[in-house]
Amino acid sequence: MSFDNLCKLLSEKHPVTFASWVLGTPQTAVTVLKTELSIEPIRADYVTFLKLQQRILHLEFQTKLESTPPLPLRMLDYWVRLYRLYRPITQVVVLLLPPTPETVIETAFSVETTRHEYRVICMWEENPEQFLKDSALLPLAPLAATTQPQALLQRVVARVNQLEPEQRPEISAYTQILAGLKYKKDLIRQLFREGMMRESVIYQEILAEGEQRGEQRGELRGRQEGRQEGERSLILRQLTRRMGELPQPVLERIETLSLEQLENLGEALLDFQAIADLETWFSTLE
Repeated sequence: MSFDNLCKLLSEKHPVTFASWVLGTPQTAVTVLKTELSIEPIRADYVTFLKLQQRILHLEFQTKLESTPPLPLRMLDYWVRLYRLYRPITQVVVLLLPPTPETVIETAFSVETTRHEYRVICMWEENPEQFLKDSALLPLAPLAATTQPQALLQRVVARVNQLEPEQRPEISAYTQILAGLKYKKDLIRQLFREGMMRESVIYQEILAEGEQRGEQRGELRGRQEGRQEGERSLILRQLTRRMGELPQPVLERIETLSLEQLENLGEALLDFQAIADLETWFSTLE
């Protein structure tokens, strides 16, 4: 899934929230308008049409400003076709990444006597607080304005870990994908993985018990076992959320992994989509 299309997915899952954000005023009655505008150069797969109380909101997400045909012409083309069906119309383009410094961000199509204007929201200029406060907008938070990118990403991770368990995996996945536009993959994995471990009550309890047993025996083995069991428990929960119930042979294989192998698996599973990915990873150990 492209970054643009992921944003489209989010806006259609949470139309009220996204409409309220881009318009700057609270919206109540918002529905996704399913319409076909598939004739070239229209790219309906990256576009969201929301039906408000008295108008249509055309919302488009762009990773890069450059496009063919140029963005201003596309926006005019959209407006003309939409105007034939619905009126009035508000058009908003959300730019996810800043263009090169010398690039002019146009907000209008202008040729001879024809002039058509639309709004542009630059994510790198947006206050991150509004995204951190709302789980629907949270995946966009890593792209917001900041002078300390890593500190912002750490705040995003902390916020993701405060979500309810049933919504956390999905929001975490979306957030990591969009964070990949701005941050290095290794940093994203590290911060999200460390955050999940810190927030895992089960992991903390098992780790504490293991360390206590090790201290009581005056050995390092008990502490090592506690860490290993905590890591294994966390990984099993993550894999189950991503892939459903795991086959018994897979569970048995995970039981045999060392602490180092479990830590490596914890990083690798962020890219897993199916059991086959896990089995492929197992094969690298042989």
